[in-house]
Amino acid sequence: MAEPPVLYEKREGGVAWVTLNRPAVLNAINMAMRDELWELMHAVRDDPDVRVVVFKGAGERAFSAGADISEFGTAPSIAEARRARRERDLWGLMLSLDVVIIAAVHGYALGAGTELPLCCDIRIASDDAVFGLPEVSLGYIPSAGGTQTLPRLVPPGVAMQMILTGDQIDAATAYRYGLVQRLVSRDELYPATEAMARHIAERPAPATTLTKRAIAEGAELPLATGIALESELVRRALQTAPLPH
Repeated sequence: MAEPPVLYEKREGGVAWVTLNRPAVLNAINMAMRDELWELMHAVRDDPDVRVVVFKGAGERAFSAGADISEFGTAPSIAEARRARRERDLWGLMLSLDVVIIAAVHGYALGAGTELPLCCDIRIASDDAVFGLPEVSLGYIPSAGGTQTLPRLVPPGVAMQMILTGDQIDAATAYRYGLVQRLVSRDELYPATEAMARHIAERPAPATTLTKRAIAEGAELPLATGIALESELVRRALQTAPLPH
């Protein structure tokens, strides 16, 4: 019996782990994996017990080498493929979730294997991680949000260089650019990620949710509008957890 393309483990304390589980092909993201992740992210969204979700890749070599190119051209038609992507916008769904999402990245993280972590709130990488968006060198463009998410995370010139050249960067460079927030050894990757996930999950749920919303939505607003949003979310937070007298 074939292994499922995605594994899900809900742990105590509000933390859940999602494993991209195709190690024989460097966890390449095929349509079956996308469909599983689509359903799983809806389940996470509707589960009040899940506070933090962690993504990782199975095996020793890669978080994910990106889209499974063996499926390229196998859709019934280009229009049908575009319709399916539009109706099952996994990346947009991830960006819309209230739960905190952390990517624990090791080995190769290329193409969609970089773009998936870009849809997460925090990225922790082991010192063997390699990031890149090679799509242009293959004759197409990043299609999982990379042209939009990467320039919002690293300096625009850095994003432009990475995307236009398709060149890979190592973990230390990714950390220097701000692509990842913490750099650890391979052995420390999952314990360090679990510790951070539990640290966040222990915080009051309404405050965490509203704070994430303030940061994510406010980033797209003029400063004055963002401050007004923050004030409104502070009011909601006080209604759910009033300050002690």
